Amino acid sequence: MIDKKFCLSSYMAFRYIWKDGVDFAEGFQHKNILPVDDKERIPVKTSEDIDREIQKQFDELYAKYDNIGILLSGGMDSANLAAYLKPGSHAYTFNSASGEFDADVERAKKYCQKLQLHHHLIDITMEDYQKYTPIVMRYKFAPVHSIEPQIYKAAEIAKQDGVQLMIVGESADLIFGGMDKLISPEWTFDGFVKRYTFLEPTLVLKNPVPQDELYEKYRTDAEHIDFMKFMDEVFAIESSSSYLNAFGAAWMPYYDPYAKLVMADPLDMTRVRNGEPKYLVRGLYAIKYPDLEIPFKIPMPRPVDAVFRNWEGPKRPEFRTDIPMDTLTGNQKWQLWCAEQFLNLLHE
Repeated sequence: MIDKKFCLSSYMAFRYIWKDGVDFAEGFQHKNILPVDDKERIPVKTSEDIDREIQKQFDELYAKYDNIGILLSGGMDSANLAAYLKPGSHAYTFNSASGEFDADVERAKKYCQKLQLHHHLIDITMEDYQKYTPIVMRYKFAPVHSIEPQIYKAAEIAKQDGVQLMIVGESADLIFGGMDKLISPEWTFDGFVKRYTFLEPTLVLKNPVPQDELYEKYRTDAEHIDFMKFMDEVFAIESSSSYLNAFGAAWMPYYDPYAKLVMADPLDMTRVRNGEPKYLVRGLYAIKYPDLEIPFKIPMPRPVDAVFRNWEGPKRPEFRTDIPMDTLTGNQKWQLWCAEQFLNLLHE
């Protein structure tokens, strides 16, 4: 089914097209990925359990691959996984000329020095977005997440270094309670919808299509929503599909050891709400880096704030002419820019 208006609104609201079989144009069948089935996951109760099960996975990986690399930020998720790599492995950290990632880069450098990894800084500029965004969009047949062009660039560089498999830690947040700003409050239905929607379609599109249908699937009563299930299903697809697409476009295999795990016990929301998100992963960090302070959550950096600071907004007829650009975040501006680039590509 072809429905460009729906697809555009879905991308604005959720950063992906959530309805399978609905696409922008003939021959443009978008690709999403489903998370690992719970039946295939390994239950873990303690940080020591996680350590043991991740080590098993790396033992299996090293039986197949000689050269394994990693996307390494300054946060604890990827730092934990870096500790299982062999000395001399390659680690790739995103950088920006604006200096906004300096703290992240410095932490990543410390990990690489401690673990004896070859550290590569990947600069991300507007020129990179212009060069690599069309590639990952064509592979996905849809507009993309802002992380995808830079993952693609890192994967291409890693291939030149002889890397055969890239390690990522993107699913730790979802599995171990890291999305604390989204799962901590006792949301009302309307409150969660407002908080989760990335960019309200009515704010930026001339012909927006309501996206309430997806939220309604998770409504529990007149006032509430099962936001945990929503995150487990909707956010998981959006996030995992971004990595699948970017690495797929570069023909680089990747692997997320966290994705094979599941918490054996219910998430302790009291600990999460008292400032201890991902407490099991934090415990693993303490095992691997007993001499370092546990860092706060550091998402994989994207220089969209600096790159799109002075961007004036989209000019295509699908977009409103009165978009309040000065109120939008860098990531929201990215969505508008990316959507416009995709529509230009679509109509070449």
